[in-house]
Amino acid sequence: MNPIFEFLFGQYKGYETHQIILEITAVLLGLISSIYSMKNSIWVYPTGIISTAIFVYLLWQWGLLGDMIINAYYFSMSIYGWYIWTRKVTPTRYTPISKTTRKEHIVSAGIFISTLFFIYIVYQIFDRWNSWTAYVDTLTTAFFFVGMWLLAKRKIENWLYLLIGNIISVPLYFYKGYTISSILYIVFIFISIAGYYAWKKRLNNPQNKGVIA
Repeated sequence: MNPIFEFLFGQYKGYETHQIILEITAVLLGLISSIYSMKNSIWVYPTGIISTAIFVYLLWQWGLLGDMIINAYYFSMSIYGWYIWTRKVTPTRYTPISKTTRKEHIVSAGIFISTLFFIYIVYQIFDRWNSWTAYVDTLTTAFFFVGMWLLAKRKIENWLYLLIGNIISVPLYFYKGYTISSILYIVFIFISIAGYYAWKKRLNNPQNKGVIA
């Protein structure tokens, strides 16, 4: 076997075939969901819900508690976001893209700190502080929790939180042995940057009427 291929994907030899197929499916749907998000399309949520549901199942099987909690939260935020994105604020205007207010910045800080404490307690209960990756998991979870909440609220700053989480996740998932997911987060980095500028363009457009079907 090619040494590079073995280095990147050798860990999958111990996985069941259906787990590999499910991970690839979840990765592809996650990628499609992010592209829809960048394009300001409501389809970000149906694709994202299926992707996160698959990941919750896989991460539970793999014993990755922190990552499973992240995806369970994504699942619930996707349902909430689906409602917010399709809610009309006027008879002809859906909830538009906007900047985070001072109050929402305070709430974001509260979500970030609360997440750190919540994950700490969960890891304590299940005795998961057995690797340095657990500490990094806690940090990325906090960034992703805030990012997903702001995405659901259609705040442009969501891309900045998601960008930080994606950057940290690339080496983290590779170290854990989930090469496919690690590659996905590399793509997510570029989507986060592109998404920020795409939303910024829409934010500055006076014709911004909200979501695209």
